[in-house]
Amino acid sequence: MSSTIKHPRCLRARIWNARYALALILAALGAVYVQLDAEARAHIALNWWSSAGVFLATLVLIPRFSPLFIKAGLYGRDLNKPPTKQEGADATQEQPLVPEALGLVAAAVYLCGLCFFHLFRGPEATPFYNAALASVTFMILLGFADDVLDLRWRDKMILPSVAALPLLAAYTGSTTVIVPQPVRQWFGWLLTKVASFSYGKEWAKLWKLPVVVPRLVDLGWIYKLYMLLLAVFCSNAINIHAGINGLEVGQAIVIGCAVALHNAAHLRGWFALPVADPERLRANHLFSLDLIVPFLATSAALFVHNWYPSAVFVGDTYCYFAGMCLAMAAILGHYSETLLLFFVPQVFNFLYSLPQLLGIIRCPRHRLPRLNPKTRKLEGVPSHMNLLNLVLLLCGPMTERQLCLVLMILQALCCALAYGLRMYVLRSVAWFA
Repeated sequence: MSSTIKHPRCLRARIWNARYALALILAALGAVYVQLDAEARAHIALNWWSSAGVFLATLVLIPRFSPLFIKAGLYGRDLNKPPTKQEGADATQEQPLVPEALGLVAAAVYLCGLCFFHLFRGPEATPFYNAALASVTFMILLGFADDVLDLRWRDKMILPSVAALPLLAAYTGSTTVIVPQPVRQWFGWLLTKVASFSYGKEWAKLWKLPVVVPRLVDLGWIYKLYMLLLAVFCSNAINIHAGINGLEVGQAIVIGCAVALHNAAHLRGWFALPVADPERLRANHLFSLDLIVPFLATSAALFVHNWYPSAVFVGDTYCYFAGMCLAMAAILGHYSETLLLFFVPQVFNFLYSLPQLLGIIRCPRHRLPRLNPKTRKLEGVPSHMNLLNLVLLLCGPMTERQLCLVLMILQALCCALAYGLRMYVLRSVAWFA
């Protein structure tokens, strides 16, 4: 077995190979720093220094723990690579073996970093840190159990909802939403029509009198149910949109950068929405930065080892961990609705995959593209209904590295377009008047 495992390239070469993703993170953090005032910069200085330590620790520990995972039987074959000959008389051609579930190391380092700078925060933030630590710890346990036990899909849907309960218990924000003006007009017209149809001629005489939909609607427990479902979706969406080297970590890095920039935009005051407690809003976004910056640091270090050609696989552990980190940063930062804007490719991939996930169409175990051994490029499989194969079917065969870059660029473009549209609506259109 050991003869089939390729020794990872030197760390310096791997860092250079992943330079574009690292540059993206540095650019995003630089943009965040520029937008912050002096007080906010002082607040997150400790966070950024500890995140640098988290990055270095993850970078060094992953190669050290990789052999232990292989000895424990936690490894898999890189199915998108051409077979390599094994030594011996009965040599066969198989894909290289790669240690799996190394997302556990990155997640554990993240927890240590979060605990470290939690020691230096005020007691008013303790309930939120405790909720974040509890949710992430439970989700890491679930992900590692999935890597080891291969849980059924029904368990993958139920258990993340339990992990999200500490977040809902710690949530102290409003459950009231602002209904956009066009939606109010359309919904009022719809209710009027429904009422005139239900109550007959007496109401039909008054159908021109519109039903007034209020500007603010308190959803109560429905809003908390939405946040619960959001946490479940984020955790599973990254797990579904996977299958090639670097994609799981790459998409999480892009979304994490978008989340960090969103926090900076609110701290800068780009949005002129009236709020009852500006100081509380500011504290929420600073706390969200406390959660997302060390996540970007540990993800960047993991990406160095997971980028093409992968020396390690991240496993389901990282997918669930990443989804929960992004969800809790949005929920505890009180902008859970905005987070869905950054998950547009994942939402599309989920809806496109739904017939196979529900069993309406036969769902193979691995819905990967097909490797052409002659061209060494990946080709789309029409019967594998996911975004990877759809991009290949539309754009033609690509190498694994090219496909991952295209999907990361697509993720970044979707985040930028969706967020740009949101900013335009908030600043230029009287939707919330």
